[in-house]
Amino acid sequence: MFGKYSHVSSLKSRKQLLIAESELNRAQLSAEWQTMSQGVRDLAHRVKIMGAWASAAALLVAGLTARRSGRPAPGAAKLSWFQKILNSARMALTIWFALRARGQKAEPQ
Repeated sequence: MFGKYSHVSSLKSRKQLLIAESELNRAQLSAEWQTMSQGVRDLAHRVKIMGAWASAAALLVAGLTARRSGRPAPGAAKLSWFQKILNSARMALTIWFALRARGQKAEPQ
């Protein structure tokens, strides 16, 4: 009977060790999961910011391309220097407001 008692006792202690090891593994997995999910959130935030900048850059390039391709035909009247300044300022304000709006959408999150 003495042999059976020590065998059961060793099984119980082994079971307790396995349970304790499982709890440690769960805690480690939880910490790793939180670290990974924080990394994914940081990456998503950076992608949003880069997307806003890429969109703004595309808008700028499109504006500049439209400005260059809008040259008058050889027989058309030329714009005065004041009209050119007004058109450039209007285009710059449009781009400024578009960049500002996109930046405000990306920042709060």
